[in-house]
Amino acid sequence: MLLGLEYLNLSKTSLVGHIPDKISKLGNLNALDLSMNHLDGKIPLLKNKHFQVIDLSHNNLSGPVPSSVLENLPKMKKYNFSYNNLTLCASEIKSDILQTSFFGSVNSCPIAANPSLFKRRRDTHHKGMKLAIVLAIVLIFALAGILFIAFGCRRKQKLWEVKPGSYREEQNISGPFSFQTDSTTWVADVKQATSVPVVIFEKPLLNITFADLLAATSNFDRGTLLAEGKFGPVYRGFLPGNIHVAVKVLVVGSTLTDEEAARELEFLGRIKHPNLVPLTGYCVAGDQRIAIYDYMENGNLQNLLYDLPLGVQSTDDWSTDTWEEAADSNGIQNVGSEGLLTTWRFRHKIALGTARALAFLHHGCSPPMIHRAVKASSVYLDYDLEPRLSDFGLAKIFGSGLDEEIARGSPGYVPPEFSQPEFDDSPTPKSDVYCFGVVLFELLTGKKPVGDDYTDDKEATTLVSWVRGLVRKNQTSRAIDPKIHDTGLDEQMEEALKIGYLCTADLPFKRPTMQQIVGLLKDIEPTTS
Repeated sequence: MLLGLEYLNLSKTSLVGHIPDKISKLGNLNALDLSMNHLDGKIPLLKNKHFQVIDLSHNNLSGPVPSSVLENLPKMKKYNFSYNNLTLCASEIKSDILQTSFFGSVNSCPIAANPSLFKRRRDTHHKGMKLAIVLAIVLIFALAGILFIAFGCRRKQKLWEVKPGSYREEQNISGPFSFQTDSTTWVADVKQATSVPVVIFEKPLLNITFADLLAATSNFDRGTLLAEGKFGPVYRGFLPGNIHVAVKVLVVGSTLTDEEAARELEFLGRIKHPNLVPLTGYCVAGDQRIAIYDYMENGNLQNLLYDLPLGVQSTDDWSTDTWEEAADSNGIQNVGSEGLLTTWRFRHKIALGTARALAFLHHGCSPPMIHRAVKASSVYLDYDLEPRLSDFGLAKIFGSGLDEEIARGSPGYVPPEFSQPEFDDSPTPKSDVYCFGVVLFELLTGKKPVGDDYTDDKEATTLVSWVRGLVRKNQTSRAIDPKIHDTGLDEQMEEALKIGYLCTADLPFKRPTMQQIVGLLKDIEPTTS
């Protein structure tokens, strides 16, 4: 509808999908930059004759370059279609222009196609030209068939391009590779990027290597960094096959061998539950173990609760982990946090889903699995706003190397037994229950575990001490978040606070099991009218 728009720059914004055909209706547009994204499909018929600048480079576009665009190229000041999968004819394009504006199509060079893509021939009665075109097309298809047979097995998955200088193309590049984040430097002791396999559980036939991880994350560039947490940095990327992933590098020193770590990651990949963030695959790159997860489009619960816009991330510390970056124009995240959190039904849905995930880990896995790091920032929301618990089982990858750090815990989530001298610092299912109780308090009150304003109670230094004090005084209604506008559900919310009270009991044996908590939460589940 922006018919007067003259300049449109959406480069480096992680766009996916097709370029809409309606963009051709912007008759006043003279500059269009959609470079450095993940756009696919064909280039629409851009009929605007006023274009001065077009940059569609570094995407996954395919098909021919429309003749309506090519006919205007001599009039333009700047144009770039490099690093796509486009089909074009080189017969009337100078070699220097091919190298600068059309470089990096399939097989790293332009593919010849119908010459009419460059100049529409009006002489339809020229039989000699028709015959030449037919012969050229036949030769092209014959050559393509030979190339397909010769290189099909090796290059079947290499049509997907993201960034220039693909590590698939630079077969001779050698490691080790060093990468810097805001807080650490990590090294992948890999001699040949293409020789280190990446395992994708659901697509075992994909020939993906560490080189593809480098390409997907722009060489683990800080621009793709989503978070830095207890286990290591997390990056966003697209693997071949358009697989949208979050790549977590486990930089803490592991006590397991490569074979033991691979077996453990294979085991974690088999753990499936609707309320767990699925482990998509993994890579063992030198001393680094890299866990690959499905990307969670709607960020985490911590961002949602504390009025951080969906799509804003912080890499300050473990407590602010998020995998959310730019909002997808088709995603549910556009609903906004304010509208989502005004109902107890939505908050109850998150609490029940998280409880079910922990109950599955504690009671549905053999052997039982302790999460060890339950917190609001480890509860994510998928595309359908279903809660999913992340990072389960990762602590075991490090053997006993992470026990001391886990025992210290995150502020506000540390069970009281961890500070007792006789405690052996080994997390138990009941320590997970305590942490879940803190998350439940956060959902109901909208307050942070520590450092928040706990109204007029000057003695309360943590969320747990404040809410437990109100429950003992039978003043639970004072703790309910005023942002919740549901009517007639106060009794259910106060019952939920009492469930959190049970979860945060000082003595572990007084806390219920996660199975019992699921039952208690289902008893107060809001009914849909």
